[in-house]
Amino acid sequence: MNAANRASPLDLLRLHVLVVILSLIAEWIGIIKIPLGVGTLLLLPLFYAFLLAIALNPHLSRRVHPLVPPRLSTAASPIILIAIMPFIARFGSTIGPSIDQIISAGPALILQELGNLGTMLIALPFAVLVLKMGRESIGATYSIAREPNIAIISDRYGLKGPEGIGVMGVYVVGTMFGTLWFALMAGFLGSAGWFDPRALAMACGVGSGSMVAACSGALAEAVPAMREELLAFAGASNLLTYATGLYVSLFIALPVAEWLYKRLSVRKGAGAGVDVEAPDTASVADTAAEPRPEQQLGHTAAMLAAVCAVGWITNVVSSGTLWGALPGMIILYVMSLIGLVITRIVPFYLPAIAWISLVSILMTLPFFPGSAWLVEQLSQVNFLAIVTPVLAYAGFALSQQEFSMFRRTGWKLVLVSLLVFTGTYLGSAVVAQLLL
Repeated sequence: MNAANRASPLDLLRLHVLVVILSLIAEWIGIIKIPLGVGTLLLLPLFYAFLLAIALNPHLSRRVHPLVPPRLSTAASPIILIAIMPFIARFGSTIGPSIDQIISAGPALILQELGNLGTMLIALPFAVLVLKMGRESIGATYSIAREPNIAIISDRYGLKGPEGIGVMGVYVVGTMFGTLWFALMAGFLGSAGWFDPRALAMACGVGSGSMVAACSGALAEAVPAMREELLAFAGASNLLTYATGLYVSLFIALPVAEWLYKRLSVRKGAGAGVDVEAPDTASVADTAAEPRPEQQLGHTAAMLAAVCAVGWITNVVSSGTLWGALPGMIILYVMSLIGLVITRIVPFYLPAIAWISLVSILMTLPFFPGSAWLVEQLSQVNFLAIVTPVLAYAGFALSQQEFSMFRRTGWKLVLVSLLVFTGTYLGSAVVAQLLL
């Protein structure tokens, strides 16, 4: 981050206060249920928090600069990953007590990752045959385009080529709307009764902290009687995605996308490509240059304490009790720090949120000393109230480059992106449903 644009401690305090205010407004609005035929569309507080933060994003309008200067947006970007850590720890705490049910569903959890190939079965033909997209459709549809998927495309093709344009376009749309789309799909399908709720929970584990948070949160609201079990399955699935998702994308999904694209482009004479400008990869390089959270433990610990305080405040409003969630938030803070320290010292790399999840699973297994007390305290933490501030940070963090790319690529990449997310979720849910 450029020193001139670095946020001061007062700037960070202002950002956290703004996130608290927007989160409280969102929690006050509450959950709105809109009946749609056999299902129900759930509008969650995280939805309002995200939209309110976008409305105040300094890159969208200069009028908000006195309240939200651009440096606050820059500061919000690295906080998103830190803010999702307590939720990941809360996730893991549901896996430990449910370990027997998860083991019994093992094959479904492992093989549902193959359901992600549904992205190509739905999105790639549409991109090539209807929108007449060229090779950018490969990068856009072979995955949900999170950071590991960008790394694969960057290594194989480079980000300035058509495949790189495609994956970056879906990445931007996913950053802006992916969490909301997954939440809407999960809430609707969970209330429709077409799938086993456990299959839908497994399909939430897509390897993105904010997406899995929104998806599982909406599903738990749609099927409240199975809340803890659904969270456990979603958390276990997301953890397995970190272990298997990269390899499925690299050795199965990308080759299949190449093969299918060649067949479709020959059949319809596609391949010229749509008029999509190359993304500004400078922001990607800047992001890559930023130290990972575990590399600056002191700073991360301070930021983690701040976001845990924000989460506790939103929990107070959500639950109506002042101290009920405080012990649980402190436990989540400690679990997150332990996961960060492990990430720092182990001789191989695994994302910090994967280690945090493993730590919280271990500490809540029935044989772990004091696990019953830990589970009881953590049960007082409303997981959705933790996610709401994350989406507020995400709304503030959207950069000028992301808004510009969205304006350039317009409705075509939005359509393709939503089809990618739909194919990923439905494909995984179908495979899990067949194996349960």
